[in-house]
Formats: sequence, C-alpha cells, structure tokens
Amino acid sequence: MRLVYGTFFLSFLLLILRMPAGEALRSVGDGTDLRTDLPDATVELNSSNFDSVLKESPASFAIAEFFAHWCPACRNYKPHYEKVARLFNGPDAVHPGIILMTRVDCAMKINANLCDRFSVGYYPMLLWGPSVKFVAGKWDPKQEKSEIQSIDDGRTADRLLNWINKKMGSSFSFDDERYENENTLPTNVSDPEQIARAIYDVEEATALAFEIIIQHKMIKSSTQAPLIKFFQILATHHPSKRCRRGIAEILLNFDDLWPSGPLSISSEEAPILQEQDVLKSYSICGKEVPRHYWIFCRGSKNDTRGFSCGLWVLFHSLSVRVGDGESQSVFTAICDFIQNFFVCDDCRRHFHEMSSSVSVPFNRTRDLSMWLWRAHNKVNERLNKEEKALGTGDPRFPKIIWPPKQLCRPCYVSSSRKRRSNMKIYWNEDEVYKFLVRYYGRTLASSHNDATLSGKYDESYDITTSTNAVAVPVGAALAIAVASCTFGALACFWRAQQKNRKYTHQLHSFKDI
Repeated sequence: MRLVYGTFFLSFLLLILRMPAGEALRSVGDGTDLRTDLPDATVELNSSNFDSVLKESPASFAIAEFFAHWCPACRNYKPHYEKVARLFNGPDAVHPGIILMTRVDCAMKINANLCDRFSVGYYPMLLWGPSVKFVAGKWDPKQEKSEIQSIDDGRTADRLLNWINKKMGSSFSFDDERYENENTLPTNVSDPEQIARAIYDVEEATALAFEIIIQHKMIKSSTQAPLIKFFQILATHHPSKRCRRGIAEILLNFDDLWPSGPLSISSEEAPILQEQDVLKSYSICGKEVPRHYWIFCRGSKNDTRGFSCGLWVLFHSLSVRVGDGESQSVFTAICDFIQNFFVCDDCRRHFHEMSSSVSVPFNRTRDLSMWLWRAHNKVNERLNKEEKALGTGDPRFPKIIWPPKQLCRPCYVSSSRKRRSNMKIYWNEDEVYKFLVRYYGRTLASSHNDATLSGKYDESYDITTSTNAVAVPVGAALAIAVASCTFGALACFWRAQQKNRKYTHQLHSFKDI
C-alpha cells in the first residue's frame, strides 16, 4: 500500500513540475483562473514617472504594489494581482477609469527614495488611496489618519477583490463582462459632479477626431481653411490645457505637414509625413491619449455614446467659453467642422438643416450657448423616437431632454402634456444659461482628482473663457489674439524670413496656451 501511495505522490509531483508556472498556480492555488499568458495589465512605475502617471490618471483610486523582482513570493503573487488588474486597467478593462493598479520594483536603485517615501518594509506590499494622494505623497504606518492605507488582506485575487468591494461598497466580480454591468456606471442625470470626469472624454474625442481626419485623408486644399479655423478656436478655448498645447503645436507646423494649403509657397519644398507618422509625432492631447475607453460618456453597450457624446460635451464647452465677439465665428467653425470632417452622413445632414435655419448672427455668448442647447435637445428628441422604434438605444442612458430636473430644477417653469406622448416644457432660460455655464464651464474644467487638492486648481484643466463665464488667464488672452486674429499674418512673416521653411521661432503666447 505504501508503494502505491508513494508512486502516486511521485507521479503527482512530476506532473506539477512539468506544468507551466500558471498551470501549477491554478492546481495548487485557491482555485482561481490565473492566466500567465496574457500581456500585463498593471502599470509599471518608477521614481521618474510615478507622480505624473498618477496625477494624470482618470481613475479615482489607485493601488500600488511595492515588490522586488528577486522575491519568489512576489513572482508567485503577480498572477493574482494581474487577474484583478484586468478588471480595471487598459482598453479591454471591464470597469475602466475606476482603479489604476500599479507596480513599483523596490529592488531597482532608481526607486530607493520612492519606496522609502511609502515606508516599504516587506514584499509584496499593497497601498490603496485616491490617485492624487499618491502624488508627492507618502505613507507612514504610524500615521493614524491617512487617505492612503495598507491593504492587509489581498494575498489572492479573490481576497484582494473582496477587499476592494468592501472598501468601495461595490460588487465587482471576475464573472463581469464588458458592457454588461449597468449597475457600475455613473448616473449622469442625477449627479452634477460627474461632468468633471468628462474632461477625459473630451480629450479622447479630440484625439479620436484627429485620428479619423488623418486616417481618412480628409485634409485637402478645400478643407484646410475650415480645419485651421477650428484648430485656432480649440487652441484657445479647449477645456484641457494639454489639448490646447498639442493643437497649438500642430498649428505652428501646419504648413510643413500639409504644404499644399493656402499658407504655403510650394508643395515641393517640404516632405509630407505619412499619416501614421503624423499621429506618432503629434500627440494632440498628450502621449497618453487616446486611452481607448470612455468614462463619463461610456455607454452600457459597446456601440452607444462614446465619441458622439464626447464631441457634444466639447461643443457645449466651447459655447460657454468664447467671448461675445467670437460667438458667430465659433458657430461657423463648428458647423464647417461637422460638414467637412464628421463621417456620420445623417448626423451631418441633420445638423446642417438646423444650422441653416439660423437667420440672425450670434452677437453674444449666451445666444450661441442657448442655440446649441436647443439643437442638442432636438437631436435627442428625434433619436429617442427612432431608437425606441428600432430598439437600438442605450437602456441605461436613453436620449432625454436636457437638463433633467434632477440636475436643474430652477430651469423648469412648468410642463404640460401636448399629446399622448409629448410633453411641452416651459423653460426659465436665464436659469438654463446659468446651468450651462456652470456645468460645461467650471465643473467640467475641474477634473475629479482636483477636487481632493484642498481647493487648489490644476492648471492642466484650467478654463479659458470670456467674462461671460469665468476669468481669462493672461496667457490664454494673448493666445486668443494671436491664434484668432494674426495667425495667418505671422505664418507668412515666418516663411518670408526663413528660407528653409522650418519654424524655429516659438510664439511666446502659445507657451501659455
């Protein structure tokens, strides 16, 4: 009998030793499906990028794993950590934009001071907290009140996810599938602060629009002028400072990138970059964008919201930031952009019909903002009927009249039913305009992370607008004057002064965009 047991044990041991590492972990671990053949979902950080990555992350919270590459326990723990990370990290995440899961190798000399900052005393060590609190922050186990805290029960994937659920009051599961977890999505119609997270979606939509324009080769001699005009507006009024800087750089190099345009002398004097080279060389909203997922604009289905939602938020944001004297030119620029660069043909046609009905120029910021608000509600009304009839709408986010009472009760004077299915709403338009300025102005420009910065305002998401909404920074005011009034003249001057046609002079005002 002993020989039989001994033979069985030896055979089992040999089987384990012959298995790949991941298979062995599945056999002797806690029964979870630990994959080791997938790309890492965690973000590897070091002392040079730790603060910047966490500062710019859309995620509300972060987990930092401090480990050493020589540590066997760390190597064995990695599949567990990666399994949880795949729920939250990357473009294929089931629940993106909620938790950023990171790793720091404390065995690397470059990270010695960083690991000391967080009092790393054993491996692997997990810390949890708001993403922004890790930035220039530290952790001391003796400190009683700290928003950064140690995860004391996360030694397996199941236990770590259970800890997260208890901490957040959530119900995340490894069985969750993407776009099938409606209960985890934010309720935008009842929480006015959710629009702050749309800053990341506006960046995403801006970058995606640029990708579409480049990949579809839509920049031609007939479309360069409207694109330049739209970019000039974005360079001064986009709610994201990163996008303003990226767009300004493209404007400064526009004649080199597309030399057949009206500002160029000869198309043979400068090489044209290939489409992919342009996208690689010019990150319109920073190198982290596009992230390939949505946050505020994320739908409960794969094909709903997203890009169109991000563009609408951008247009509303522009409408409350421009000055009275710019309202008509911004309206024309938005219309020309949609007509020339928006690839949805029906959308383009319907928007053209609405914009063509405008008979009087917009002389005030309010006029433009209110027209865009009415136009958007008309679109929502039309799409709501179509989507109900066809069953193609988003069940979590059906098209509604905006804003709902939950967000702006003073906006409603009264409502009455016109027909069996239609409601006639009487608006207090003064209150509606105040809501638009507040919602798409100050609240949008303040990223969700900034709310924890003790009232401090992150300049990466500062607001550039006329006094109709909020104050204009001096640098942005200079940029408005340059980009909107004299960009063409300056470009001609540069070309005349520089025989090699390479702009080496950088506009001082653009540095503050």
